[in-house]
Amino acid sequence: MTPRYRPNVTVACIIESQGKYLIVEELIQGQRRYNQPAGHLELGESLLQACQREVREETGLEIIPQGLTGIYQFSANESLTFLRFTFHVTLEDCAQTQPQDPIIQDTHWLTYAEISALGSRLRSPLVLSCIDDFLNKIHYPLEVLNDDYLKLAPNNNA
Repeated sequence: MTPRYRPNVTVACIIESQGKYLIVEELIQGQRRYNQPAGHLELGESLLQACQREVREETGLEIIPQGLTGIYQFSANESLTFLRFTFHVTLEDCAQTQPQDPIIQDTHWLTYAEISALGSRLRSPLVLSCIDDFLNKIHYPLEVLNDDYLKLAPNNNA
């Protein structure tokens, strides 16, 4: 029997203000990488709750996403794949941040051109691709997500 395919479910948030995007600077395996605030879905958490938690942990900001930018499948290598739900929010001002997560070295409000110039230092190609989609594609309302059945009876093996 072939093992079941189990991609890592992650969330990310494009935070835009005045033409700039909030980017976190992470230390990953000793190298500095740049990403939207993002992370893994945890047990018992809705996608929206995961997004809010990750933004809070990585930036110190309390946000309410305004919509879903897209859902992305990404293979980092043969054995590591991700299913990424990217949300977005626009803030009036470039808010001050205070990361709680020790992996986050710093945060930066950057223009699209500045993010693009980071090139291979971006955590993945999804960083720029998601901003492109935020700028150029239809945004989906949060109502497209349904977490009504997140807390099922313990004997349900769906």
